[in-house]
Amino acid sequence: MSSQNLIVSYSSSAACGKVTWRCGSNIALIKHFGKRERQLPSNPSLSMLLTEIGIETTIEYEFIEAIRFPGVHFSFEGFNDENFTKRVASFIDNLILDIPILSRLRMTIYSKNLSPDTHGLIMPSNVFSSISLCLCSIEEKLDGSVSGNKDFFQKASYLSRLGSGSACRSIYGGYVIWGDSEEHPSFSNLYGQPFPFQVHPTFQGMHDTVLVVSRDRTQTSNNAYHKLIKSHPDALSRFGQARKNFKLLLKALQSGEINIFIKVVESEAISLDELLKSSSEAIDILKPASKAIIEKVVAFREETGLPVCYTFDIGPNIHLLYPDAYKKDVEAFIKKDLVPFCQEGIAIFDKIGQAPVLLNA
Repeated sequence: MSSQNLIVSYSSSAACGKVTWRCGSNIALIKHFGKRERQLPSNPSLSMLLTEIGIETTIEYEFIEAIRFPGVHFSFEGFNDENFTKRVASFIDNLILDIPILSRLRMTIYSKNLSPDTHGLIMPSNVFSSISLCLCSIEEKLDGSVSGNKDFFQKASYLSRLGSGSACRSIYGGYVIWGDSEEHPSFSNLYGQPFPFQVHPTFQGMHDTVLVVSRDRTQTSNNAYHKLIKSHPDALSRFGQARKNFKLLLKALQSGEINIFIKVVESEAISLDELLKSSSEAIDILKPASKAIIEKVVAFREETGLPVCYTFDIGPNIHLLYPDAYKKDVEAFIKKDLVPFCQEGIAIFDKIGQAPVLLNA
């Protein structure tokens, strides 16, 4: 599908109202680093939506026929982050061609994290996915049509991508794919989509415990990291590795091969870390506590044979993944041996999540 297919022509009378969406964050199992123009990925990626870590966003809107671009106000958990507010306003301005009515709406946007352990931390992908869902609901409401069909969520994912690439994978529940691939004709660079195959029972109840090594926000934007990887001498090899791992993970999720899942997920994280450390900026995203956690996880797996693995995004916090059948033993290990490495003892016990929820429209 081309981007033109997702653009809706609009006509409406004056209106005002409020809409609220709640959606989870996602953790990338296959990473998509090295984006191209218009937030297009250099390789397909695959993620898992979470339940506890996420965001709730409300947009109050008013149609102002006499004024173009009447204004956007954004606040996060009651505070106005000036830099991020500018980013949100710029994001919405850039969507005028996709949702023309935005040029006549005055909007006040309120966002807040779902988990108290992430209080105060702005996660851009969460913000843009929830805002995009709200904007699509507003458009659907003013047009008098019913939201919730396939095109609605495709468009929300498409819009989310323009704000933050990984945001497009938070529009659907469970496992989500973003990026062209020969493995399925519907896979697209323009938006994410739900995993189209039957997921093996082993992976249907996956848990993700987030070990919070640091609550500090990174001082480097994700776009800067993407540029570092894109310009890396080994970039093409990395993209090829990601495509190979993508195919392996697609098959493992269907067959239940947990050992392949573990090998692929950890190799993706290791590859990201090694590329950034060997980049022109020589960035080490992990802290000593992060590395200690990883060492203990690998040792625990070797000693017990329990299928637990780790991954991480851009930052020092470690995601620990394990099937529901091993929840009791793995979480006992986490509380005893890993929580001491976490800032303020924070470990968020999360699990695979369902699709975003419309709370108010």
